[in-house]
Amino acid sequence: MENILIIEDSAVQAAQLKTILEDDYDVTIAQSAEEGLTQVEREDYSLILLDVVMPGMDGFTLLKKLQEGIIPPNLPVILLTSLSDVENEHHGLDLGAVDYITKPFYSAIVKARVNTHIKLYNYCRQFEQRSMTDQLTGIANRRNYERYSLIRWQEAVRLQIPFSICMFDIDYFKMYNDTFGHLAGDDVLVAVAKTISSYLNRSTDFFARYGGEEFVVLFQGGGSDKVFEYSKKMRQAIEDLHIPHNPSVSQWVTISMGGVTALPTAESSYELYLKIADTMLYDAKRNGRNRLVWADEKMKQLWEK
Repeated sequence: MENILIIEDSAVQAAQLKTILEDDYDVTIAQSAEEGLTQVEREDYSLILLDVVMPGMDGFTLLKKLQEGIIPPNLPVILLTSLSDVENEHHGLDLGAVDYITKPFYSAIVKARVNTHIKLYNYCRQFEQRSMTDQLTGIANRRNYERYSLIRWQEAVRLQIPFSICMFDIDYFKMYNDTFGHLAGDDVLVAVAKTISSYLNRSTDFFARYGGEEFVVLFQGGGSDKVFEYSKKMRQAIEDLHIPHNPSVSQWVTISMGGVTALPTAESSYELYLKIADTMLYDAKRNGRNRLVWADEKMKQLWEK
């Protein structure tokens, strides 16, 4: 069931809306703007019904706050109002509301507008999800990574927790394609992505295809020693797949990994640490491949082999 949030200070009118919608949706009621903000930060919703006239913070002010990154960009907000003049309607739409429902409520109108905007929201969400997914491997693509890496970094700054960037690529992948063909190469990319994904079970772990045969993993929390040991297991897991390679370079398909653990601050740069992770990857490849090189919080190198 889709989740709907009703932010309405009138208990009677909120209950009326819930009665109209509860057969088709999971409905939550908040009776003030402040309570509504708390609910939005706590749960995910497919639509918000927001009263314009409320004591304290009014609906217009709350809508502006919601649009400042608290809710997803496409999440529909329908304003509830007895104000039928064009000026207020225009103001609400300018602020990002998708529609108005005027009081008193008519069941058919409420259902029709809610259904329409939830369908549109789900369509946009599915389209966005496809555009953010690597079609071959099914993991996040480069566009997704660029969007979320800075968000995760900023969260680590706010929470004051360690943040780790791990980059890796498949060793001698061009030679693999030249030897076995590009379709076999695609199978290797899928197998590598599937295996690494099986190790990333926390909601704060993020895994993306960076480009070609190169991948990136982001970890929130955990010091360098812990992440280093965990990354070694991922590298070993790829070797243990025992996918035959061209014997002139390697018995099996393997990966080289480089990473860094930072204690990010508001003044520190994500891009700088990304370059450090890339440098560690270069060192791993330059020193024999199929190994992990890491920079800890003090920029001391940790070597697997």
